[in-house]
Amino acid sequence: MNKKYALISVSDKEGLVPFAQKLIEKGYGLIASGGTHSILEENNLEVLQVEAITDSPEMLGGRVKTLHPLIHGAILYQRDNKEHLKDKEAHGLVDISLVVCNLYPFEQVLRSDKEEAELIENIDIGGPTLLRACAKNYHDVCVVVDPEDYDAVINKMDDIYFRKQMAYKAFSHTAAY
Repeated sequence: MNKKYALISVSDKEGLVPFAQKLIEKGYGLIASGGTHSILEENNLEVLQVEAITDSPEMLGGRVKTLHPLIHGAILYQRDNKEHLKDKEAHGLVDISLVVCNLYPFEQVLRSDKEEAELIENIDIGGPTLLRACAKNYHDVCVVVDPEDYDAVINKMDDIYFRKQMAYKAFSHTAAY
């Protein structure tokens, strides 16, 4: 059986390390981007960088990390669709079954009266794309936007109704963003 992965890309790192440890205990492999990868690695957790999956480095000063067909294909493929499974094999997609992503703190930066350049760099592009892809495929992928949901996710991520609730939360989160 293929290993399941959790893709983690978070601005709010509250509770991240204990949550990631629990995911490993449940048999998940971890994939993370940028600063999230650094924190997990610093805490001696086994974690792959996104570029290990995409074979493409982060670019444009970190503006492009997760926007890649091998990431989105791994999230969007339907696990019970024969054509999707053929594409998964043909393209070497991993099984990303959980995505943990909270967005750059644009609104906080806006209220803090920072310079325009810093405000612009806090407009998240990849994060909303990840969240919406996961929410669209909630039958097969659990999406997490809020660290307060970490404990519930550990206990309920395999429950389709729970994943649907998490999908609604992700759609609401991106709509408000």
